[in-house]
Amino acid sequence: MQKAETKKWIQKIAVLAVIILLIGGVWLLKNMQQKGSEKLDGAEPSQSTADLNEMEGYFPLNVTEEIDLEELKSYGLPIIIDFGADSCLPCKEMAPVLVKLNEELAGEVIVLFVDVWKFGSLAEGFPIEVIPTQILIDAEGNPYMPSEDNSV
Repeated sequence: MQKAETKKWIQKIAVLAVIILLIGGVWLLKNMQQKGSEKLDGAEPSQSTADLNEMEGYFPLNVTEEIDLEELKSYGLPIIIDFGADSCLPCKEMAPVLVKLNEELAGEVIVLFVDVWKFGSLAEGFPIEVIPTQILIDAEGNPYMPSEDNSV
Protein backbone atom coordinates (compact mmCIF):
# COMPACT_ATOMS: atom_id res chain seq x y z
CA MET A 1 0.00 0.00 0.00
CA GLN A 2 2.75 2.44 0.91
CA LYS A 3 4.60 1.64 -2.31
CA ALA A 4 1.55 2.66 -4.38
CA GLU A 5 1.23 5.96 -2.51
CA THR A 6 4.92 6.70 -2.98
CA LYS A 7 4.56 5.99 -6.70
CA LYS A 8 1.60 8.41 -6.95
CA TRP A 9 3.58 11.14 -5.17
CA ILE A 10 6.53 10.62 -7.51
CA GLN A 11 4.19 10.88 -10.50
CA LYS A 12 2.63 14.09 -9.14
CA ILE A 13 6.07 15.61 -8.49
CA ALA A 14 7.24 14.58 -11.98
CA VAL A 15 4.18 16.18 -13.62
CA LEU A 16 4.69 19.33 -11.57
CA ALA A 17 8.38 19.44 -12.54
CA VAL A 18 7.51 19.06 -16.24
CA ILE A 19 4.96 21.89 -16.00
CA ILE A 20 7.50 24.15 -14.26
CA LEU A 21 10.13 23.34 -16.91
CA LEU A 22 7.66 24.09 -19.72
CA ILE A 23 6.67 27.42 -18.20
CA GLY A 24 10.34 28.31 -17.64
CA GLY A 25 11.21 27.32 -21.21
CA VAL A 26 8.42 29.44 -22.68
CA TRP A 27 9.46 32.40 -20.51
CA LEU A 28 13.11 32.01 -21.53
CA LEU A 29 12.24 31.71 -25.23
CA LYS A 30 10.01 34.78 -25.10
CA ASN A 31 12.68 36.87 -23.37
CA MET A 32 15.33 35.77 -25.85
CA GLN A 33 13.09 36.77 -28.77
CA GLN A 34 12.44 40.19 -27.23
CA LYS A 35 16.17 40.83 -26.85
CA GLY A 36 16.78 39.82 -30.46
CA SER A 37 14.11 42.17 -31.77
CA GLU A 38 14.68 45.28 -29.69
CA LYS A 39 12.32 48.21 -29.85
CA LEU A 40 13.75 51.02 -31.91
CA ASP A 41 13.44 53.44 -29.01
CA GLY A 42 15.42 51.10 -26.79
CA ALA A 43 17.93 49.83 -29.34
CA GLU A 44 21.36 50.76 -28.15
CA PRO A 45 23.95 51.55 -30.78
CA SER A 46 27.37 49.98 -30.24
CA GLN A 47 28.97 53.43 -30.28
CA SER A 48 27.85 56.08 -27.84
CA THR A 49 25.23 58.46 -29.17
CA ALA A 50 27.53 61.38 -28.37
CA ASP A 51 30.27 59.86 -30.56
CA LEU A 52 27.82 59.26 -33.39
CA ASN A 53 26.36 62.77 -33.18
CA GLU A 54 29.85 64.21 -33.62
CA MET A 55 30.37 62.24 -36.84
CA GLU A 56 29.95 64.24 -40.00
CA GLY A 57 26.93 63.00 -41.93
CA TYR A 58 25.35 61.19 -38.99
CA PHE A 59 21.57 61.51 -38.71
CA PRO A 60 19.64 60.26 -35.66
CA LEU A 61 17.66 57.16 -36.60
CA ASN A 62 14.32 58.06 -34.98
CA VAL A 63 12.42 60.90 -36.63
CA THR A 64 10.02 62.86 -34.44
CA GLU A 65 9.79 66.06 -36.46
CA GLU A 66 8.79 66.82 -40.03
CA ILE A 67 10.95 65.23 -42.72
CA ASP A 68 12.42 67.90 -44.98
CA LEU A 69 13.05 65.74 -48.02
CA GLU A 70 14.60 68.58 -50.03
CA GLU A 71 17.14 69.25 -47.28
CA LEU A 72 17.97 65.55 -47.03
CA LYS A 73 18.42 65.33 -50.81
CA SER A 74 20.83 68.28 -50.68
CA TYR A 75 23.40 66.09 -48.88
CA GLY A 76 23.80 64.02 -52.06
CA LEU A 77 23.49 60.73 -50.17
CA PRO A 78 21.12 57.81 -50.70
CA ILE A 79 18.19 57.89 -48.26
CA ILE A 80 16.33 55.02 -46.61
CA ILE A 81 13.19 55.97 -44.68
CA ASP A 82 11.51 53.13 -42.81
CA PHE A 83 7.88 53.75 -41.86
CA GLY A 84 6.84 51.35 -39.11
CA ALA A 85 5.94 51.16 -35.44
CA ASP A 86 7.62 50.02 -32.25
CA SER A 87 4.71 47.65 -31.56
CA CYS A 88 4.65 46.03 -35.01
CA LEU A 89 6.32 42.57 -35.02
CA PRO A 90 7.87 42.80 -38.52
CA CYS A 91 9.04 46.33 -37.63
CA LYS A 92 10.69 44.99 -34.47
CA GLU A 93 12.57 42.46 -36.60
CA MET A 94 13.74 45.28 -38.85
CA ALA A 95 14.92 47.44 -35.91
CA PRO A 96 18.38 45.90 -35.36
CA VAL A 97 19.05 46.06 -39.10
CA LEU A 98 18.20 49.77 -39.20
CA VAL A 99 20.35 50.50 -36.14
CA LYS A 100 23.29 48.66 -37.71
CA LEU A 101 22.83 50.39 -41.08
CA ASN A 102 22.64 53.78 -39.39
CA GLU A 103 25.88 53.11 -37.49
CA GLU A 104 27.92 51.45 -40.22
CA LEU A 105 26.87 53.68 -43.10
CA ALA A 106 26.85 57.05 -41.30
CA GLY A 107 28.08 59.65 -43.73
CA GLU A 108 27.38 57.38 -46.71
CA VAL A 109 23.62 56.77 -46.41
CA ILE A 110 20.88 58.59 -44.51
CA VAL A 111 18.83 56.01 -42.58
CA LEU A 112 15.65 57.19 -40.83
CA PHE A 113 12.81 55.52 -38.94
CA VAL A 114 9.33 57.01 -38.49
CA ASP A 115 6.94 55.48 -35.97
CA VAL A 116 3.65 56.04 -37.78
CA TRP A 117 1.58 55.09 -34.75
CA LYS A 118 3.21 57.80 -32.65
CA PHE A 119 3.89 60.35 -35.39
CA GLY A 120 1.32 59.55 -38.07
CA SER A 121 1.43 63.02 -39.59
CA LEU A 122 5.06 62.42 -40.63
CA ALA A 123 3.90 59.79 -43.12
CA GLU A 124 1.65 62.23 -44.97
CA GLY A 125 2.71 62.66 -48.57
CA PHE A 126 4.42 59.26 -48.70
CA PRO A 127 2.79 56.22 -50.37
CA ILE A 128 2.35 54.19 -47.18
CA GLU A 129 -0.31 51.48 -47.22
CA VAL A 130 1.15 48.92 -44.81
CA ILE A 131 3.97 48.86 -42.31
CA PRO A 132 6.82 48.39 -42.45
CA THR A 133 7.36 50.30 -45.67
CA GLN A 134 10.76 51.50 -46.81
CA ILE A 135 11.19 54.47 -49.11
CA LEU A 136 14.46 54.37 -51.03
CA ILE A 137 15.90 57.48 -52.66
CA ASP A 138 19.18 57.44 -54.60
CA ALA A 139 22.00 59.98 -54.20
CA GLU A 140 20.57 62.08 -57.05
CA GLY A 141 17.28 62.42 -55.17
CA ASN A 142 15.27 60.01 -57.35
CA PRO A 143 12.88 57.67 -55.53
CA TYR A 144 13.18 53.99 -56.34
CA MET A 145 10.27 52.91 -58.49
CA PRO A 146 9.84 49.19 -59.14
CA SER A 147 9.39 48.35 -62.78
CA GLU A 148 6.11 46.99 -64.04
CA ASP A 149 7.95 44.01 -65.53
CA ASN A 150 8.53 41.64 -62.62
CA SER A 151 10.11 38.89 -64.72
CA VAL A 152 13.69 38.13 -63.84
